[in-house]
Amino acid sequence: MLQISSALPAQNLNLFQAGRHSFKCKQSSPLIRCSSSSLLTSQSEKPVSYELNKQHLANLEKLRPKQSLEPNQADSLPVGPVPKVSGNGSWVNRGRALLEGLNVPRVWPERKAAEEMSPRHMNRLQRLLSKTPEYSPRNNLGSRWREYQGCNDWLGLLDPLDENLRRELVRYGEFVQAAYHSFHSNPALSAEEPPLPHPVALPDRNYKVTKSLYATSSVGLPKWVDDFAPDLSWMTQRSSWMGYVAVCEDRREIQRMGRRDIVIALRGTSTCLEWAENMRAQLVEYPQDCCDKENEPDHGQSKVECGFLSLYKTRGAHVPSLAESVEEEVKRLVELYKGEPLSITVTGHSLGAALAILVGEELSTCSPSMPPIAVFSFGGPRVGNSGFANQINDNNNVKVLRIVNNQDVITRVPGLPMVEGFDDNITPLAYTHVGTELRVDSKMSPYLKPNADVACCHDLEAYLHLVDGYLASNCPFRANAKRSLVKLVNEQRSNVKQLYTRKAKALSLNLEGQGLANSCCLPSPS
Repeated sequence: MLQISSALPAQNLNLFQAGRHSFKCKQSSPLIRCSSSSLLTSQSEKPVSYELNKQHLANLEKLRPKQSLEPNQADSLPVGPVPKVSGNGSWVNRGRALLEGLNVPRVWPERKAAEEMSPRHMNRLQRLLSKTPEYSPRNNLGSRWREYQGCNDWLGLLDPLDENLRRELVRYGEFVQAAYHSFHSNPALSAEEPPLPHPVALPDRNYKVTKSLYATSSVGLPKWVDDFAPDLSWMTQRSSWMGYVAVCEDRREIQRMGRRDIVIALRGTSTCLEWAENMRAQLVEYPQDCCDKENEPDHGQSKVECGFLSLYKTRGAHVPSLAESVEEEVKRLVELYKGEPLSITVTGHSLGAALAILVGEELSTCSPSMPPIAVFSFGGPRVGNSGFANQINDNNNVKVLRIVNNQDVITRVPGLPMVEGFDDNITPLAYTHVGTELRVDSKMSPYLKPNADVACCHDLEAYLHLVDGYLASNCPFRANAKRSLVKLVNEQRSNVKQLYTRKAKALSLNLEGQGLANSCCLPSPS
């Protein structure tokens, strides 16, 4: 009482003593009368009922959410029994210990999974939506570069996906993106004079473009189409810029990769005539002008899709055919860097993936001193029959790795799935895939909608997003994916989960300003 009276004013002391007296009376049994002697108990002899009420109020205080907790601490709650709360320590620490003991993610595992899929970690989402991408580590490939180029058909590197191979696949996919961007920045081609050098903004400054590549269609549209829509004349032109040849010239990068690399990057379908060639799905005999027919095993008659072969072999009015340009430039570079370890990497998306297979097969047979060739195909269709597939699969100098989205319908055409591998004499649409397959699935991405449309499932940026996140077949998307989501949100906003688009808006990120400038021409179907 001396302690209380020293802390309270004299005029309020009687009121406090009466309130304390009534509080103790209510906590005691109604059969026992409250006496004045109960108020004279010493501080060391406090009634049990008073201590219980004090403990009850303390427990309620523990269950209140604490603003000082970090948002990412919920993911690191330990798994174990509920710890006992000791009497010492602050209320914040004791409340935190109780919350950790509850272990909510363990009680509701589906809630834990939902939280891992949600963008509650604002700093991580802000990094993925940042303007500056964070790349996976580019390690020294050294003496293993032939493995990453497929000398053993990528055995042991695909499931789980090797981190070095993942980075290389994403890097070569960005070369194809550069081809898309360069074409759509200036798609028109003069029909009166030879084309000027086409500028390309390479994603890797260690490479230098040495040759522009053009593809020409053997079919054309009537002239009245140009008269009707003169602003879209580039859609009806027969010859169009298709890609480029680039070579690595940086000594440090050459040392990191273990060799000097020659890249051939080819874009996908972008003009009306290219779409028309895609529709010519009949199989035609594949010419093998520079093959040594006597020493080759018999694979049967090799046939490929008519439209693909037309774009590959047809000459334009002022440009050579795609086949002639590639062969001439690659032979020049091989002779220029003779004596150095060299590799040739052919990469493409959609139509470009089909043409990349034709490029790789022909380069591997046109010279006995040709370096090893690797073809990285993103979302590529079938190209030829079983004879053509066997011819490439038995060729040790060219290896094909096809990256396939399980939801991409383009990878299942042309032809019919139920007749794949059949003899084309039995059915005219007996197409067969070639090479080794790396299968990803857009449904496994935590950012894309499960019902994403056909355009999203075939989009090159979606492919690179899935490859960057792919870990293994039993764990399809890694939590520490590095690739920025800016391009994916800009190009496939309707197919990105609304939870993430809303969070991006909440972060006040100017996504449109970070994306590429809109082209004046029609967007690519990819």
